[in-house]
Amino acid sequence: MKLIHLSDLHLGKRVNEYSMLEDQEYILKKILNIIDSEQPDGILIAGDIYDKSVPSVEAVELFDDFLYRLSLKNLQVYIISGNHDSPERLAFGNRLMEKSGIHICSAYNGEEEVFTLKDEFGEVDIHMLPFVKPANVRHFFPEETIESYTDAISVAIHHMEIRKECRNILITHQFVTGAERSDSEEISVGGTDNVDASVFAPFDYVALGHIHRPQNVTSEKIRYCGTPLKYSFSEAKDEKSVTVAELQEKGTLKVRTVALQPLRDMVELKGTFDELMLRKSYEGTTLQEDYVGVTLTDEEDIPNAMSRLGVVYHNIMKIAYDNQRTRSRAQIDGAQGVEKKSPLELFSDLFELQNSTSMSEEQKNFVQDLIEKIQEGRA
Repeated sequence: MKLIHLSDLHLGKRVNEYSMLEDQEYILKKILNIIDSEQPDGILIAGDIYDKSVPSVEAVELFDDFLYRLSLKNLQVYIISGNHDSPERLAFGNRLMEKSGIHICSAYNGEEEVFTLKDEFGEVDIHMLPFVKPANVRHFFPEETIESYTDAISVAIHHMEIRKECRNILITHQFVTGAERSDSEEISVGGTDNVDASVFAPFDYVALGHIHRPQNVTSEKIRYCGTPLKYSFSEAKDEKSVTVAELQEKGTLKVRTVALQPLRDMVELKGTFDELMLRKSYEGTTLQEDYVGVTLTDEEDIPNAMSRLGVVYHNIMKIAYDNQRTRSRAQIDGAQGVEKKSPLELFSDLFELQNSTSMSEEQKNFVQDLIEKIQEGRA
């Protein structure tokens, strides 16, 4: 049984005010080419199809075209919603699309969605669990003790009908403890969204979404495939890929990757203004059309640096300075590490500074709920 694992397409995303739609259309065509070459039995897409719960028309049209092209390939496609998706909107028309082999998991309702594939080694059950919070699971199992994300996923899995005699695959979208994040992901204060990997013990492969850097967690059977494109400069050194998981008899798993080459790469450059104005390439590749982040080491600010560098680097996304002035300012402000903090942590710091006391749990829950509504465009 050969399966291709994808996630976190984030269709419609903008990075530093640059629309990624053209890049996303290009990379989806590359993925379709890989599917033609690999000839898998199924495609697993583990959430965050869109970047917003109410996606743009262009993003919806792009995903519609991708699904149509997948439907022509005579294979099964399994899709769940992530924390950026609206599960109800994503699953619109699901019952019609199932006739074409496209299976989209609707909002979590306490009942699992499971599908079965067969090969020469027997049956493979595909279990689909969209992104959930503890409150979502608690609503359907009020008799259970659910205080954390680990509790929530554990209870949801406990109520699945998992046939031990056959191979079982789970598609889900959560943050598993130990995974390495990047700057393009949302973070929660104190790791409150962590899920312990032990809850996935019943499965032969867990196709994860949510984390943008491809990686295994504790073993190769629990894997994030990562995003197909780079969405932050913290991913500049990453190699994006498609994950291929092959299962033979129960207990036998082989995982490999197929590299993805983007339309435009994302590159970080550092040096003086004069040095960078003369630079035309980076590690053997031309830079004219790549997405570029520049750190200038000049001691004085360069007038109109962005527009002047834009003559050489057409898609320059940001400029920062690294010199004696900026380093001393960082030490004075104590701002180091701020970019790693979640919105709730930043608000908590401000609250404590102004009120000389920490926020209560009730206040934190209220603010976190408000932040999520703002991020989802509901506030």
